[in-house]
Parts: sequence; structure tokens; C-alpha cells
Amino acid sequence: MTNSYKQLTQDVMANLVPLHKGVPQVMKGFGEMGKSAIANGALDAKTKELIALAVGVAARCDGCIAFHTKALVKLGATEAEVHEALGVAIYMGGGPSAMYASNAVAAFNEFSALAGNSGAKASEQ
Repeated sequence: MTNSYKQLTQDVMANLVPLHKGVPQVMKGFGEMGKSAIANGALDAKTKELIALAVGVAARCDGCIAFHTKALVKLGATEAEVHEALGVAIYMGGGPSAMYASNAVAAFNEFSALAGNSGAKASEQ
């Protein structure tokens, strides 16, 4: 795993290019499913991204952590919201999820810094 979550997202995107060429309908369908799953509905997009992050942590998916923390920064998630979602992931996944939750905190902090803020603090809720 890379030490930079920005670099990780760039690497994953580059590595997906052959899949987009080899199985374009599958990848198009996956992209459409993702857009539909995250779209506002009974739950808003930020809540859905928090769920996705928790699932990514529980599944031990570094790429998922990177992409969903990046999306959460764009959606204005606070540090407290991210931490609470990670708490649920740890509850459901135990020690291994705690290790990946720490990676998610690092990713959130990295993308927050890249976005020009230090991550929305709990006091800003």
C-alpha cells in the first residue's frame, strides 16, 4: 500500500483502464450502480458514503478507503462523522477493522489537507 491516498486513487484509476477496455459493459454497469447507490434518497449521499467507508474498512479495502474518504471530504463530512462511522466498522469487524480505520483517518486527513482544510472538526457540526 502506498503512503499517499491521493496516489493510491490515481494508481487504481490507471489500473482500471484495461478493465474498462476489456469489459466495458461491466465497468459501465458498475459505475451506474455506484451513482445510483450513492444518490440522495431516504438517506443523503454523505450518509451513504459513510456507510461505504465503514464497509470498505470492514472489508479491508485500501482503495475503497481512499475513494470514499475523498468523496466524504467533497461532501463536507466532519471528522466526528467519519470517526463515528469508523467506530461502527470497528464494532462489526474487530481488531483488523481498527487497523484499517486508522488508515481511513489518515486518508481523510490527507484529502482534507489537499482540499485546503484540516478536516471539519467536531466543533464545526
